[in-house]
Amino acid sequence: MCGGFSLTAARWSRLPADWHADLSDDYEWVPLRLPPEMTGISASTRLSIEAEYRGWELTRVRLYNDGSRRVLLRRKKSPVNRCADQPQL
Repeated sequence: MCGGFSLTAARWSRLPADWHADLSDDYEWVPLRLPPEMTGISASTRLSIEAEYRGWELTRVRLYNDGSRRVLLRRKKSPVNRCADQPQL
């Protein structure tokens, strides 16, 4: 992956343990952390934009007590390099 969303081992290790089970090589995966100050409506709008214009699907969401969210997005891999298409949340 490119940009600010490279999937390093440290980044993947912060995912909830049960999220690793369904990761397929047929998809590109991007884990995100949404800060507690982002409202649910704002988060929903931003994720909808990513889905509509960049092809990302919302796979998992986990809401924490502090109001932060962990999100896992996916999209089918394509032969075209999509580095400029990474979510900017």
